Amino acid sequence: MSNTTTSSPETTPASPYGTLPPASTPASRKPVSLPRLADMHARGEKISMLTAYDATFAAMADAAGVDCLLVGDSLGMVCQGLNSTVGVSLETMRYHTDSVSRGLRRVQGTAWLIADLPFGSYQESREQALRSATVLMQAGAHMVKLEGGDWTTETVRFLVERGIPVCAHLGLTPQTVHALGGYRVQGKGDAGALLKQHAHALQDAGATMLVLEMVPAALAAELTAELKHCATIGIGAGKATAGQVLVLHDMLGINLGKMPKFVRNFMADAPGVLPALKAYVQAVKDGSFPDDQLHAW
Repeated sequence: MSNTTTSSPETTPASPYGTLPPASTPASRKPVSLPRLADMHARGEKISMLTAYDATFAAMADAAGVDCLLVGDSLGMVCQGLNSTVGVSLETMRYHTDSVSRGLRRVQGTAWLIADLPFGSYQESREQALRSATVLMQAGAHMVKLEGGDWTTETVRFLVERGIPVCAHLGLTPQTVHALGGYRVQGKGDAGALLKQHAHALQDAGATMLVLEMVPAALAAELTAELKHCATIGIGAGKATAGQVLVLHDMLGINLGKMPKFVRNFMADAPGVLPALKAYVQAVKDGSFPDDQLHAW
């Protein structure tokens, strides 16, 4: 009789390569949902968000208590070495969304997962946007994000009516950086009134989150107060927004180039990645980040 033992079909051999624990999320944490985000917004609790492009960082960010993870097309520059987000494909976004979603599932994560619709995947028609959004939702996204003003409202409404939550994005929209003339602050002076018009139109179309990137802090504060059903998420938009987002690699100091003004390196005062991520969440929640004098316009 052989004494050889065999593994059950469900058993996966331990791997030395970045193995994730079976569960690292406190049992007391409930999954972040659209109603919960709406409740946080209504109560004035700040929403913390970070980008994530792979399973390991997604699991760590979730363990740190990050409310939302964004599979951003910024991965084009962070992971692929591109000069802008324009060259990122829908298949690339599907791959990274699937990776992040798997990372969350393996640790029983609770974060709300948002994925960017990349350039060229939604501009043609509402139907094209639905097909693209379906790809990302089937890869594990809970919400899709798209860039643009009131010209996107029909698309936003079309998606929302079909059960796909939408996050809008105004201000500096990286997919149109060439048309904007570079990475510069948007919404100054008279342009602020038009940006506000776009924001209200997007809320009316059903967008429940709105990223405001590199817009004057005063304008972002006004919009945050006006938009009752759409939570503003700032990046370089001051501290008054309903929440904050940063590129994870930037806030960990994993960047050889010049850091954007709106970034704070949380690794500088932390003993490791997880403590740095927790410090970011705490700073967003208690309002100590961002500092309008240091990180905004």
